[in-house]
Amino acid sequence: MFVDFRLAPDDISAIRFGISPGHELCHAVRVLQRPDEQPLQWGWVRTVRGDVPREAFELMALVIGPDGYFPDFLTATPGWDMGSDDEVRRLRAVPTELFRADLAKMLARSSGRRHEAIARLRDEPVRARSMIADAWQELWDALLAPVWPQVERILRADIAVRARRVTTDGLGAMIDGLHESVSWQGERVRVRLRLHHELVDCRGSGLVLVPSVMSSHRSQVLTEPPAQPTLFYPAQGITETWARDPEAATRSLAALMSPARAAILLTAHDSRTTSQVAADCGLAVSTASHHLTVLRNSGLIASVRDGARMLHTRTPVGEALVGAAL
Repeated sequence: MFVDFRLAPDDISAIRFGISPGHELCHAVRVLQRPDEQPLQWGWVRTVRGDVPREAFELMALVIGPDGYFPDFLTATPGWDMGSDDEVRRLRAVPTELFRADLAKMLARSSGRRHEAIARLRDEPVRARSMIADAWQELWDALLAPVWPQVERILRADIAVRARRVTTDGLGAMIDGLHESVSWQGERVRVRLRLHHELVDCRGSGLVLVPSVMSSHRSQVLTEPPAQPTLFYPAQGITETWARDPEAATRSLAALMSPARAAILLTAHDSRTTSQVAADCGLAVSTASHHLTVLRNSGLIASVRDGARMLHTRTPVGEALVGAAL
């Protein structure tokens, strides 16, 4: 199944990037519902699982569910400077008719006790909206506020890499590189989804592209007004250590800089094995492996296993650092 965002010439010029605290929080709730399916989030799960507020989590898990559609009112149109305060303030002001309509969609996707509980929320929209906004704020403070600087740094680095690729390779190549499920089709952006099929005429509104840390395994879309057409895609370079303690990151960065590591980072635009890195930089394999470990711990290199080989390439943060230096 596909969602096609059909773009007129004016829409292409209006493609922009944004950041969505609401999207990140909704998917944080989903990660905690099914942590076994999200190995890249295990480091984050370990840091927060003892601090999850039970009642707030149960309410948001009820409304969001473990998979598939969740209410559009939980995700505003993403913006460049959107923060958590903007999201919760907008959530408290969602029109009751929109609130009820989105919960009606959840009713059609639920059964049993969950169906009954969502029906009660739909029947008392003003009270339910306040309860959900309070739970949103409580979960934000417990789950994402402590790591938001790390999340935001990854998101903005990803956007910097994508914007740079537009200037070097063109818009189509940048779109094609967002995720394996996303492709550039000339006058449209096609997103392959599991359960949804739709043709979205952007009608002069353009398209918002939003990287995500918490939904690190698939792309998603937001298609219904009043939100602007939006494509969420996994940010690059997410590893299981992304939520590491800032002090640990500081120690890693302090150990980072040396001529050899700079050479490895500067030549890491293509995936290479440890042996290839060593040969390209004139290093022993053991020395190259040590430098790659330091770069990886600093969040500048991502290492991915390909069969018996380990391939190394720059993360978005590494791209941003190299782009600033060149």
